[in-house]
Amino acid sequence: MTENQHVERIGRKLDKMVQKNNTDGALDLLRELKTITMSLETLQSTRVGMSVNAVRKQSSDQEVQTLAKTLIKSWKKLIDGAGKSKSEKKDSSPLRKTSKDSGSSEESSTTAKCLDVVPSLVLSLPVIPLTTDHVRNKCRELLVRALQTADDYKTFGADCSLLAAQIEERSQIFEDFKSTDIKYKARLRSRISNLKDQKNPDLRRNVLSGNISTQRIASMTSEEMASEELKKIRETLTQESIREHQLSKVGGSKTDMFVCKNCRGKNCTYTQVQTRSADEPMTTFVVCNDCGKRWKFC
Repeated sequence: MTENQHVERIGRKLDKMVQKNNTDGALDLLRELKTITMSLETLQSTRVGMSVNAVRKQSSDQEVQTLAKTLIKSWKKLIDGAGKSKSEKKDSSPLRKTSKDSGSSEESSTTAKCLDVVPSLVLSLPVIPLTTDHVRNKCRELLVRALQTADDYKTFGADCSLLAAQIEERSQIFEDFKSTDIKYKARLRSRISNLKDQKNPDLRRNVLSGNISTQRIASMTSEEMASEELKKIRETLTQESIREHQLSKVGGSKTDMFVCKNCRGKNCTYTQVQTRSADEPMTTFVVCNDCGKRWKFC
C-alpha cells in the first residue's frame, strides 16, 4: 500500500466517524497520521485535512481536538513553506519583478492553490472550476448550491466546488451527451433537485462524505436517489397495482361454457360489462385461467 493509499484509507475512516456522529477511535487514527511524513502532494490528492478538521469540530475529546489542531498546524507550515520556496525561486530569476509585492503575490497564489487541503486555515473558498461553456458553468453553480443546502458540507469539510465539477465532468454526465441539449439539462436538473431536497438529506450527506461517489451519483436513477419515505410509498403503490392486476385476472364468474382458442381448455372466467346503450345486451369478456388468453364474446 502506497503512502497516498494509506492516508486516503485513514481519511475515509474519519469521514465515516463524522457521518455516524461517533468519533470513538479517532485518536488512534490521528496518532497514525502523525507518524506519517506528509507531503504537499499527498495532502492535495487525499484531502485528509478536511477529514481531520471535521473530526476536530465534532469530537468532544480534548485530546482528539488538540492532536487534530497540531496536525493541521504542521500541514499549514508545509503549505506556507511551499509558497515561500516558490516565491524565493521566482525572486532569484533574472526576469524577476522589482516590486516588493511580487514575492507576496506569488506566495498568495501558491497558498490559494492549496485551499482545498485544510479549509479551516483560510477565510475564502476556492472558486468553481469553469469551462468554456456557459450552460455547463451554470449547472456547476446550481450543483454547488444544492450541495450547500444545509450546513452538512461544513461538518464533513467537503469542497462543494470540486464535487460539483466532478459530478458534471468527471462523472461523464457531459460526455454522455456530448452537448448541453435538453437531455443533458434534464439529467442535471434531476441531480440538483434530489441533492437539495430537504426531505432527503441522506443522499446529500452521503455524497458530501464520499459514501456515494461522484461517478455513482451521476448515474443513479430517480428511483435510486429517492428518499426512504418515497421509496416505501412507491413500493406500496406497486404492490397495490399488482394486487389490482391479479384481481382483474381472476375476478368474475368461473364457467366451462367457453372453449379457449389457444389451449382448447374450458377453465375460463367471464365478466359482463354494459359498454353500449341500455337497450343493447352487455358485452362479455372471457379469460382463460390456464393460459391467460383474453377475448370478447358478443
